[in-house]
Amino acid sequence: MSTLQKGLSLIELLLVVAVVGILAGIAYPSYSEQVRKAARTEIAGLLFESAQLLERHYSRTGQYADSEALVTPLASGTEHYRLQAVRHSTSFTLTARRIPGGLMTGDRCADFVLDQAGVRRNPGAVDAGHGCWGG
Repeated sequence: MSTLQKGLSLIELLLVVAVVGILAGIAYPSYSEQVRKAARTEIAGLLFESAQLLERHYSRTGQYADSEALVTPLASGTEHYRLQAVRHSTSFTLTARRIPGGLMTGDRCADFVLDQAGVRRNPGAVDAGHGCWGG
């Protein structure tokens, strides 16, 4: 008489757990980098959009700073970055700072800065030349 075995043995269960662990170890870093890339693209787009709003404001009022006649509100940021605008009559600087403790805390691109001349910078970046601004 033979008995039928039902279920998984301990070794089979350990093999399944090991395979799942290996796959997760490979997939998670790739997934995290894709999320960071999307966050960088999103904040770069928001910076360009904000710069366009300020240029439109300048064409109407002759200055980047708000006037009594016209106020141009800007977005406050995204889930991963906070946007700060310093506006003067003839210049502006838009800065996107990473939210402390968030996903972008250790990102290689660090913070983003855009000014009225279109100059793009990443102060504190480890490797700002490769894909930080979506290119």
